[in-house]
Amino acid sequence: MKAADIRAKTEDELRDELRGLKKEAFNLRFQQASGQLENTARVRDVRRDIARVQTVLNERRLAQ
Repeated sequence: MKAADIRAKTEDELRDELRGLKKEAFNLRFQQASGQLENTARVRDVRRDIARVQTVLNERRLAQ
């Protein structure tokens, strides 16, 4: 996910996106623990996407 794509979304959309990414990260951790995770790079990508969304939300909160 690109930062420009994230900045184009509204706060509600970002919160929904963050909720979905956190659920995905949770499921990936379970898959990794049980040995079923095939794409290990996805864990890193999801973590970085979560950080990007949180950064944009925090920037907007501070700008108010």
